Amino acid sequence: MHPMDPSRRSFLQQTGLALTGVAAPLAVNLAAMGEAAAQSATDYKALVCVFLFGGNDHANTVVAFDDANHARYTTLRGAVLATPKSQLAATELIPTRPLANGVKYALAPEMPELAALFNAGQAAVMLNVGPLVVPLTRQQYQAGVLAQPPKLFSHNDQQSVWQAQGAEGTTRGWGGRIADLTLSANGNPLYTCVQVASDDGFAGDAVFLSGNTAQQYQCTTAGAVPFEPTLATGNFFYNNPAVNAMFSEFLVKPQTHVLAEEYARIVRRSIAAEIDVRAALNAGVVQTPFPQGNGLASQLRIVAKMIAGRSVLGAKRQVFMVSLGGFDTHDNQPNRHPGLVRKVSQALDAFYKATVEIGMANQVTAFTASDFGRTLTSNGDGTDHGWGGHHFMVGGAVRGRALYGTPPPIAAGNTSAAEDQWHVGQGRLLPSTSVDQLAATLGRWFGLSDADLYRTLPNLNHFGDVAGRPDYPVNLGFMG
Repeated sequence: MHPMDPSRRSFLQQTGLALTGVAAPLAVNLAAMGEAAAQSATDYKALVCVFLFGGNDHANTVVAFDDANHARYTTLRGAVLATPKSQLAATELIPTRPLANGVKYALAPEMPELAALFNAGQAAVMLNVGPLVVPLTRQQYQAGVLAQPPKLFSHNDQQSVWQAQGAEGTTRGWGGRIADLTLSANGNPLYTCVQVASDDGFAGDAVFLSGNTAQQYQCTTAGAVPFEPTLATGNFFYNNPAVNAMFSEFLVKPQTHVLAEEYARIVRRSIAAEIDVRAALNAGVVQTPFPQGNGLASQLRIVAKMIAGRSVLGAKRQVFMVSLGGFDTHDNQPNRHPGLVRKVSQALDAFYKATVEIGMANQVTAFTASDFGRTLTSNGDGTDHGWGGHHFMVGGAVRGRALYGTPPPIAAGNTSAAEDQWHVGQGRLLPSTSVDQLAATLGRWFGLSDADLYRTLPNLNHFGDVAGRPDYPVNLGFMG
């Protein structure tokens, strides 16, 4: 059987859940955990993907700050969208090694916390990163002579391409595939991939965390998801004690019918997982204050507590995903986007401080991702779907106070040939760094070998020295 095809076990689990309809979201995520051939790990490391659903406007997040480029940025964006230079001085990014040609950046005025982390060396910026199958020039993109990511500029598809290198319907993400290789390092593989569900419901069942063996465990900002009915407080059947007792016994008792037993097995594991996660969160004491009214911060607080309580779960390697929605700013962007990036800055700052508190700052790396960047040009009071964008890496192991990748010219794709190279119209950036390169750099820090990385990331063999493209290095150098 092909490894990407549904297994008999997966079929039975999902069929059984469909028949019962009880606690399906949690049970589906707990299904199909198995053994994996993996490397050993004696230390602890965690990757935390912070996904910004809707397509973050990178140009008003990491803003051109030197005089020449800010003037061009203002001309292209217009007074409605452009952030005045006078508002950016407090969030100027001051890299250890200045960029060539006097290029400078600042963060949005609403992001002083993240700017401070950058300037203190705990954060870095990856410029113009996005999905690529192979390195592309603008001419190759327009001629369609080389492979391109499928269904560019589509929300659902590009969310999937970022997370899994394939359009909507792809079933294996690179976070899960990395986790496949580390499952055996953990006492219980169930807690290798963890999603803290967002209060706005954007993340759903994220493909990023699904591997060939690894499956995501979901919890909420309140902690472990309780299985209903619990044995102690079952409340089905109008609270009829006798019927409740019979149903509870069915849920946990070994069954002779294969579908019934598969379902009962999943339920037993669900109940055990709830107990485990509650114990880990109770053990994971985190005193660092997280901002109130910030759903992303609430998710990251649970991640910090789970990391602090990792010994209860026997975890050595974990991949987390949290998310924030609302970034599809086609209109009213001046009133919507500042509040969103403020939440990102405050949440990442609190999370980093929490990892310092629990002594795990060097073992935890958070990074942002999004559907795509947006157009540099304005549509009036918003921006439209783009391709490449700028993203953050945060953590003690990050080689911070640096901007990685290639600074894209501030242009809309109709100026000089050199500037046009990185634009495909309306200021949509043609990525100069691929998601696979970003993932490989994170994966190597996580402990994967080069051979593992090439097996895990399907497009990686089109980049780096192996493909004769040293200008697209496999190791981007931002991890210590």
